[in-house]
Amino acid sequence: MKITRRLRIRGQVQGVNLREAMRQRADQLKVTGWVRNRLDGTVEAVVQGEAFDVDSMVEWAREGPATARVDSVDVESAEGEEDFHIFDKRSTG
Repeated sequence: MKITRRLRIRGQVQGVNLREAMRQRADQLKVTGWVRNRLDGTVEAVVQGEAFDVDSMVEWAREGPATARVDSVDVESAEGEEDFHIFDKRSTG
């Protein structure tokens, strides 16, 4: 079953390769969506795919790459979002 989740990642998460690492992990898990930096210093992502794979992506985001320090990840349902075909990095929003 395909699900969609919106993540807000807090901590030392900008300028530490988090977005590229997340894109690579999404490719490995075969999930789609996007990731972007936010002006408030957080990182936001929308992740879409099979429930197990999306859950795996959320768990990965709680740790992030070794260069990041993730303090918290807020997760909410984002059902009703468009269908994504790739996972891409978006500009800051």
